[in-house]
Amino acid sequence: MTEFIRKAEKVWEEFKDYVPTFDEVCEILEKEVVNIEDAAKLLNVEDKNSILLMASKAKKLTRENFGKVILLYAPLYISNYCQNGCVYCGFSCRKNYKREKLEFNEIENELRAMKEEGIDSVIILTGEDRIHSPVDYIEQACKIAANYMSEVSIEVYPLLEEEYRSLANSGVVGITIYQETYQKEDYEKLHPFGPKKDFEFRLKAVERALSAGFHEACVGPLLGLSHPKKDVLCTLLHAEYLLDRFPKAEISVSFPRVRSAGTDFVPPYSVCDKDFIKFLIIARLYLPRVGIVISTREDARLRDALIDMCITKMSAGSKTTVGGYVAQEEEKDAQFEVEDRRTVAEVVDSIIKKGLRPEFTNWVRGVGSL
Repeated sequence: MTEFIRKAEKVWEEFKDYVPTFDEVCEILEKEVVNIEDAAKLLNVEDKNSILLMASKAKKLTRENFGKVILLYAPLYISNYCQNGCVYCGFSCRKNYKREKLEFNEIENELRAMKEEGIDSVIILTGEDRIHSPVDYIEQACKIAANYMSEVSIEVYPLLEEEYRSLANSGVVGITIYQETYQKEDYEKLHPFGPKKDFEFRLKAVERALSAGFHEACVGPLLGLSHPKKDVLCTLLHAEYLLDRFPKAEISVSFPRVRSAGTDFVPPYSVCDKDFIKFLIIARLYLPRVGIVISTREDARLRDALIDMCITKMSAGSKTTVGGYVAQEEEKDAQFEVEDRRTVAEVVDSIIKKGLRPEFTNWVRGVGSL
């Protein structure tokens, strides 16, 4: 499994200082298939004209493979209990604040509030705490969600394969799990204690889920925790590995950037908008048929620009607090700060104005009717 990480590191070392000329960029973009060495070279492109050409090719590939559909979803945080000591996270057990967990009737109320906003695809989230948020609690929450939403996914702590199988049997179709960083040495420093410290167990979670019956998966790093370009290369090869092993699965990538989470953590790396956009473009060039997800961590201006270029799925009207949809609270004890605070209706309107089609069910079904 870690072979793709070793390959990414090898490619990175070979091309980390290589800046392709404009003519070389043109040659790469004319290829039918962009290889990982090409992707590594493109990561170092700074020339505006080259990036514009890359963006044009990315837009073309997105339209060819995904049509004009943008799938919308929203996260539902049902518990913020956590046993991990992650130095950067708003849910870290290092933080001293009121921990909350929704009762099942409260979960239903949240789902009703989300449904009223127009959301029909949900990701159920918890902190990493098997005592306060055991698997049977998550399973029951997902069963309830399946009664309200057309699509239910999870973003919870890594599970065993048989546990994922139980969730698949309860109606869960997808998993999102961020490795945070693929650089193991940095990972260990960022996660000094708690179950999340097990790098390998987390890394293999998606494989266990897909083997257990899930058919959608989203992977990626949290940009800024370690060297961004290295983490991008690892993500591309991770997604490619999953595609090769699970050819019938829908694989997506996402590159969220570290945001303030009420901690004193200062990210060792800063990822500017230009680099962030370039990373997403390169993901599309290297993986034409892979979904690209963007969350409300990014601001409205940037999200609107990117949906017309390479994005296939985005969150809308997100609340990152427990019970945020009914209470309409966002600032207190959130996992991270939301940058795009528009309502679902406002996001939908923006998508339509771009000449795209917002979809609230799986994009595969949406594309077929274009």
